[in-house]
Amino acid sequence: MSAESGTTTTRSYMPGLFEALGKMPPRPTKKFFVTIDGVEHEVTLEKKLWTQQYSEEDLMIKDGEIVLKPKPKFKTRYSVLKQTKKGYEFEDNDIHWPKGTVEGGKTWLIERE
Repeated sequence: MSAESGTTTTRSYMPGLFEALGKMPPRPTKKFFVTIDGVEHEVTLEKKLWTQQYSEEDLMIKDGEIVLKPKPKFKTRYSVLKQTKKGYEFEDNDIHWPKGTVEGGKTWLIERE
């Protein structure tokens, strides 16, 4: 292994390795899929990561894009104190102390949006 003994070191551990690697076909790009409404859609990695934050029920397809479904608006009902034909009479106009029912008193009615 030295120059005095007249031997030289050659490295031929795997002949033809780089040639074989050069002849390999290119690796196909990774495809990402998301299932919405029972149908698979091909998406980018960024869109796949975004959709993983939500469940399938929260997403929909709109104009070819994956978007969040709008949140449902709840119909709220409010009770309002109104003058009616027959209603309550309050002690010192305090709504927490009804005296009794009278003609032309006030009562709680539900108004809807």
